[in-house]
Amino acid sequence: MSARIESTSGLGVLATLRRGAQISPQIVEGLGWTLLLAVLAAGGRVVVPLAVQATIDDGILAEGGPDGGRVAALLGLAALALLVAGCCAALVNIRLVRRTEAGLAALRVRAFRHVHDLATLTQSTERRGSLVSRVTSDVDTISLFVQWGGIMLLVSTLQIAVATALMLTFSWQLTLVVWACFVPLFLVLRFGQRQVNARFTRVRERVGAMLGAISEAVVGAETVRAYGVGARTERRIEDAIETTRLAQGRAQRLVATTFSSGTLMSTLALAAVVVVGARLGVDGELTAGQVVAFLFLVQLFTGPVQMATEILNELQNAVAGWRRVLAVIGTPVEVGEAPDAVASPRGPAHVELRGVRFAYPDGPEVLHGVDLDLPARAKVAVVGQTGSGKTTVAKLVARLMDPTAGAVLLDGVDLRDLTLASLRERVVLVPQEGFLFDGTVLDNAAYGLRTARTASVEPPSSVEPVETTPAVEARVLAAFDALGLTDWLTDLPQGVRTPVGQRGEALSAGERQLVAIARAYLAQPDLLLLDEATSAVDPATEVRIARALDSLTAGRSTLTIAHRLSTAEASDLVVVVDAGHIVEVGTHAALAAAGGVYARMHAAWVAQTR
Repeated sequence: MSARIESTSGLGVLATLRRGAQISPQIVEGLGWTLLLAVLAAGGRVVVPLAVQATIDDGILAEGGPDGGRVAALLGLAALALLVAGCCAALVNIRLVRRTEAGLAALRVRAFRHVHDLATLTQSTERRGSLVSRVTSDVDTISLFVQWGGIMLLVSTLQIAVATALMLTFSWQLTLVVWACFVPLFLVLRFGQRQVNARFTRVRERVGAMLGAISEAVVGAETVRAYGVGARTERRIEDAIETTRLAQGRAQRLVATTFSSGTLMSTLALAAVVVVGARLGVDGELTAGQVVAFLFLVQLFTGPVQMATEILNELQNAVAGWRRVLAVIGTPVEVGEAPDAVASPRGPAHVELRGVRFAYPDGPEVLHGVDLDLPARAKVAVVGQTGSGKTTVAKLVARLMDPTAGAVLLDGVDLRDLTLASLRERVVLVPQEGFLFDGTVLDNAAYGLRTARTASVEPPSSVEPVETTPAVEARVLAAFDALGLTDWLTDLPQGVRTPVGQRGEALSAGERQLVAIARAYLAQPDLLLLDEATSAVDPATEVRIARALDSLTAGRSTLTIAHRLSTAEASDLVVVVDAGHIVEVGTHAALAAAGGVYARMHAAWVAQTR
């Protein structure tokens, strides 16, 4: 059973933040210094009410009349403190941006690498656009919070504590008034944040679904136009967008309610302080300077409270995004590399399947105890009806997935015990439709010339194409020549430097297959897996493909999923798959004369081709 990519992680808020910091340690590097600078920045704000109180009581209302020199000195010190606080705030922002971008870049890379390492069956449990959104937009929500909200939440908490301490030095009565206004709000917010969390989780899910629908429509634009289903496709996208809008609207309405409640309580607290403070001033318990300073302290208290409500909402949005990224990273890699995996030495490839069984997720078993021996350097054709299991055999040999029981062996070693780098070096799969990357023919063919990465941050199984230097270009041209494709290459508008377009759409299906064959030739595999193309191609291209495949398969082990029995006729060994069982194995001549399943298939094929 294949693993499934969950829509979101089940971790709580604090657990999510801790896990995020573990995965992206760059975010918290140097956090102590950043917090120290943040404390100094917050301290600068406290200077203002203290300076106001001292200026009024000891300067303007000083005994013997206003003291201009003292006022100027106090204002100068306050200005200097604010300047230092401003510089500290700027440094905090700079450090946060640098550390955050470094950490989130690492998070994006890790999430992408993990998606790429997942089995194709696991990837198919979620739409491609939704997977892309986890690496892009979901990480963006984390970036917005960490760079702004995270440190502001800490500073705001500190500022509330400092403001409370200073308010107590002026008047414990007014301090109680302020807290009496906000305690109910804090209790309500604790409940409200859970609701906000749930709504923003829904928003992130809907954004992923929307991006999936849009990307699917863009990739399938040709089919949409060909079948005239533009209106239907447009309705699907509009529905996805509308669902996202509604989810975002519900979340923002709740955010607006909580933020407005903070503003309301702040106004109420300020009004209460004015009334009670005036009364205390009249009774002589507070000086004018202390009352004015206390009003500034109330602003220092209520400002962070109002900001905290907004920051907490951003926190829930970020946590929702973080959980979706963590859900991807937490998905088990089923086709992974064992810790004690060994490299597979190059040489003639001998493949065995021993008691192999396989079932797709939530489906019946499609291979039933398959035993098969494929000799080295033999051309083997696997034939069978659609759905018989022949393509599954090729995917298991390529280790795009692992059998649910039994083992696939290469030169006597279970594929699961081999390093992925050596396996990918020795075994190359050419699918029915050769996938091309946006670039030139040269760029795509050069993907066959692989070098192992040396960076320690990358898994040892990863490979990358070499740079397209003049020497590489010469090797690519030599490959096309060896495959008998020089004349086709010359006919291209810019030769080997002809752009192929996104997904190779500037070339025909047959031409894309020619580039894929050249790429496989340059990889020089020991075992070649071919899923024979069934796309309709012009006769000239079909001849080129056949000639190129003859050159590609010469002298190496080849396993071909044959859709045309002419391929089986030219093979050294024919394997017949029927309903998940190997029912016949032998040469074309022997099987054709045996009168079994293959003989009937061949006779029907011959009758159709006449």
